[in-house]
Amino acid sequence: MRGNAVIAIGGENLIDTVQTALPSGEITQKHNLGGSPYNVAVALARQTMTPYYLTPISTDGFGEQLADHLRHEGVVLAGKRRPEPTTQAIVTLENGIPYYVFRRDDTAERAVSVADINAAMPKSVTHFHAGSLAFAGGDDANAWEEAFHKAHKSGVSTSLDPNVRTSLVDDIPAYRARFARLLRSATIVKLSDEDLAAIYPDLSQSDGIEELRRSTSARLVILTKGPEGAVCWTLSQRVTVANPDVPNLIDTIGAGDTFTATVLASLVTAGLLNDSALAQLVTDQLRALLDRAVQAACLNCTKEGCNPPTSAAIDAVMQKGMT
Repeated sequence: MRGNAVIAIGGENLIDTVQTALPSGEITQKHNLGGSPYNVAVALARQTMTPYYLTPISTDGFGEQLADHLRHEGVVLAGKRRPEPTTQAIVTLENGIPYYVFRRDDTAERAVSVADINAAMPKSVTHFHAGSLAFAGGDDANAWEEAFHKAHKSGVSTSLDPNVRTSLVDDIPAYRARFARLLRSATIVKLSDEDLAAIYPDLSQSDGIEELRRSTSARLVILTKGPEGAVCWTLSQRVTVANPDVPNLIDTIGAGDTFTATVLASLVTAGLLNDSALAQLVTDQLRALLDRAVQAACLNCTKEGCNPPTSAAIDAVMQKGMT
């Protein structure tokens, strides 16, 4: 871990079973390790961070693969191992874009309590990232929400990525109310244009982002827009960057998670992952932050599944551009 930053990660781990139709009409399947916060942990480790992953992981065969991969990458497994099965996502690719169906009832990553999170949280934590299915609903969502607010109240910086999966949210109004509460405890909010539309369905994109910014204590708000790049806001700045060309795009699985991790890693490296520093970011710093995160996300899209680049790979493409 660079400097004195200690990043803890909360949220799901799962298996992405990717189904692809061959020209012959045959359907192939491949099992990939995943889950948005899980991917963020891996992407941080590949950028020289040592994140602590707090979520329980199953002891079944898939769980062993998930745990072994984190250890291999250098992530600290701070959460419990559980006998319940691993969550599975059935992913169908259409023109490289993933569509998901989940099997998540009574799985290991949901078997978490406030006491479990408190026990797993490193005493020296300086930043807590959570999001995605952690807040979808149920007792586990309540536990993660309490942990998020507790971190904020204790002076730990926080980041929130909703990564909304509306098909897994039983009570959409309750989910939106939870998100509104979480916004008040967030230091950084990163979301996609699709997330924004799901959270504020009756508002235009511009009105939705203004409503979000009015509702949050976040020092930095970032909206990713797929092939259109990304835009960010601080209290006084607005910066937009475009996507580079992406030759040989394979799929977009994990692109947003790679983006999030790159933002966090870049801020840690620059000594800026704290409230006071984030409030003072200037235009050039914000543009450099977004440029690097977009480049990292695009590099991930040239690999199958979530396969985040290393710091060295991002440095190389930043120096010469993606060609």
